[in-house]
This record gives sequence, C-alpha cells and structure tokens, in this order.
Amino acid sequence: MAKLYVNAKNRLGKINKEIYGHFSEHLGRCIYEGIYVGENSNIPNVNGMRTDVVEALKKLNIPVLRWPGGCFADEYHWKDGIGPKEKRKKMINTHWGGVVEDNSFGTHEFFELIKQLGCDAYINGNLGSGTVQEMSEWVEYMTFNGISPMADLRKENGNEEPWEVKYFGVGNENWGCGGNMRPEHYGNEYRRYQTYVRNYDPKKPIYKIACGANIDDYLWTEGVLATCTDTYGRKAKDFMNGLSLHYYTVPGTWEKKGSATDFDEKTYYVTLKKTLYMDTLIKNHGAIMDKYDPDKKIGLIIDEWGNWFDVEPGTNPGFLYQQNTMRDAIVAGINLNLFNKHCDRVKMANIAQMVNVLQSVILTDGDQMLLTPTYHVFDMYKYHQDAELLESSIDTEMIGLEDDNMVPNLCESVSIDKDGIINITITNLSATESYPVESIILEKVVNSVNAEIVTGNMKDYNDFDNTEKVMKESFNDINVNGNSLSFTIPACSVLHIAVK
Repeated sequence: MAKLYVNAKNRLGKINKEIYGHFSEHLGRCIYEGIYVGENSNIPNVNGMRTDVVEALKKLNIPVLRWPGGCFADEYHWKDGIGPKEKRKKMINTHWGGVVEDNSFGTHEFFELIKQLGCDAYINGNLGSGTVQEMSEWVEYMTFNGISPMADLRKENGNEEPWEVKYFGVGNENWGCGGNMRPEHYGNEYRRYQTYVRNYDPKKPIYKIACGANIDDYLWTEGVLATCTDTYGRKAKDFMNGLSLHYYTVPGTWEKKGSATDFDEKTYYVTLKKTLYMDTLIKNHGAIMDKYDPDKKIGLIIDEWGNWFDVEPGTNPGFLYQQNTMRDAIVAGINLNLFNKHCDRVKMANIAQMVNVLQSVILTDGDQMLLTPTYHVFDMYKYHQDAELLESSIDTEMIGLEDDNMVPNLCESVSIDKDGIINITITNLSATESYPVESIILEKVVNSVNAEIVTGNMKDYNDFDNTEKVMKESFNDINVNGNSLSFTIPACSVLHIAVK
C-alpha cells in the first residue's frame, strides 16, 4: 500500500491562482468559431462571445487569459483591430493556415471577453515586427485615464474608461518566430521596449514578462538575465517581473508527432516520461534564475504548455486541431501537480490552448460544444487556486514498458485553503493498474471527506456523438479512520479529495 503523508502545519508557499491560466491565440478555430462568433450569429452569444463556451469557462474560475499569441503576437499590429469592423484591415495569417484574418476580434473584443469571464488580462506585445512606439501607444490606449491621443482614440471607439492590463509580455518566442534573436540581442531589446510599457496608474502596476527559453535552452535564460544585469547596480528584477518558459510534450518528433487518439501503451508512457521533464526544466532554469534573483522576485511564467500531436485527419494542418483523451488528462494532472509543488518560482502557467487548438479544454463544431478530459482536470484542481502548498510525499514505484521510459506510478500535490479545507490531488499514471493508498494527515482532525475523479481507458475521449464518455464523477470509496484515509485509486485516473 502506498503511503501519502501530508503535514497540515508545514505551509510551503502560496499557489498563485494564475498557475491555472489559459491562452488564446488567433490560430485555427480558437478565437473565431471557438470563442467569438459575432453579434449576428445564430449561435447564442453576448456581444459576440459564445454563451455556452463562456459559461463553461467561468466554472473553471479562470484567473488569467493570454492574448493575442503566440507567434501571431509578433506580427499583430493592434491598430488594425480597433474602430468600425467594416473598416478594419484584413491580413493573411502567415503563421497559422494562411487564412484571412479580418481583425473583427481586437482589443475591445478581448476586454469584453475578459469582462464576461471575470479574469485578468495578459497581453502579449509585438517586439518582433513592431516598434517601441507601437507597443507604448497600445499600453497608453488600454490603460491611460486622461487626455492623450491614444486615450482619446479609445474613447472615440466607445470605451470611456481604461481597462486594467495586469500582465504584459514583451515579445513572444523571440529566439524563433518572434525574430530569431540571440539572447543578448533580445535582452537589450527587452530593456528598451519595457521602458515604455508605462504604469499610467501607479496603484495598478503592470507585471512585465520577458521572453524566456524554449525547453532546455539554458544559454537563453543565462544570456537574457545577464544582459538585464548591468554595471549601474541594476538587477534583472529591476526590469522584469516574470520570465517565460515554453515546453510542449511531443511523444514523437516535430515532423511526426503522433496521433492524439491512435496510440499504444508504449507511446502512452513515452508521453508521460516527456511530460515529467517539466520538473527538470523548472529546476534547471530556476537554478539559473537563482543566480541573478536569489530572492525569487522574478516569476517563472510557463505560458505555453501541453500536449502537441498531429492534427486530426482531414483538418487544416495550420489549425492545430487535435482530440483530447484520458492521456491528456493524465498529462494535465502531472503538470499541475508540478506547478503547485514549484510555486516558490512558478507564478503563472497558461495551457495551450483554450478552445479547438492543441490540448484544449473545450471543442466546438458549429453550435455544438463539448468538454474535454483536460477540462475536468482543471475543474477539480481549481480548489488549489490561491491556497497554500502543504508539505506532502507519496510512495511510488517505477512503471512502464521500457527501461528508458519508466515513470513513477503516482504523483500528488496538496494545499490548504483559507477555510482550512485540505485539497489533495493525485494522478495515477499507470494505464492498467490500480493502487491502494493510505493517506496520513498530520496535525489535522478529519471531520469529513468529499472526492471526485476522472478516469477511463487511456484512449477514451469525448466527441460530438458521445460528449460525456469521460466525465468528472463522485468518488465515494474512501475509508476514514482518525487522521487516516484509505482508498484505491483506479488505473489512468486523476483524483481530487477535499478534507474538512
């Protein structure tokens, strides 16, 4: 029997709610059709935003949404997306599918979505093909409450009051699609551009995020942080609040990533092994950050993560539309547990992407909508938001089919919320085996327990013929004895236990 130990008195840090953030890019059917259908659509909407999608997302308590990209951000010119829609410029989305972008979803529409979701805005600015003036004027347009050309333009376009931009990314993937820069060059550009991301409201300072590394490019992290440290005594933390990291789980190669639904048990474990590499990345990038920021003032912002498979057959290759199975649910559970456990450094994470793209939480087809297995994991894990991480450990054994792709059978994270409720999340990585678990909660009297689970065959998924094959269900088979909980966690499952 695996032992799970929880020390209810040893609180290790706050789990920022922003770890449960999301990402929406002008890519495929994420924005258009997925979120925004326009005010004249027959699909029920409020000011163009799909009612069914917004209501489903609100149930997740989404804390923050990143927009407009992604690679799209560094070719996005924000003035193309304001003013009367019939006068907005049309362009070709060169990154994603070569389709026409009509800019009908722009700054005002994004903040309408933010208002409906009740979440914070994370804007990604254009450093790659944009100018300092363009970025500076966008910040002014969005946030300045006074008399100025950009504030006046915003008012002319129907928004008298400014919006709050809580997070601002200065460029995206500038080592690649955002300009193919070297780290020192980007570091100098970042210093220049961020200077003009003004805090027009001193009571609401903008959290500035620098472009960080792709996967294990530790030279990028070192180079950017070193460039933002100078002989005038200024440190990297004086220029940035956060540094991003992008890592996608790709079971195959970038040329042939593998199917989202047609895979065997060997590929399943390869996927989980590669997912667990996230732990190594956080530790290694974190160690470099510790050299320049020992007080951990700079947050690690993992603003693109998730599974990346081959697109569904018959769909536009540039739209990155893929199905979502129990394998995706397990990957989500692993990553979210890791982010929780590294909450001293990880301050935000944004799954890629929200709707109809990569490892999304919602899929749509015309007026139909379904919730993916990943959605249900986020629904169970939302109780960790802004809670305090508790010390925990669980006995594990290595499982898998090949020596070089063995993984621990279980992973967990535990938090305590403001009401004293302990939330335990456990992921069983085994495709075939269930495990008995005894959880011993030190320094806590257990009065009651409620639990819920997502489980199934590793290849199970929801489609528009069967939207509820994989669902969140009640889990009642828990024996309580004093401060001990005993239960058996099924194979291929993600479990949430709330202890009062």
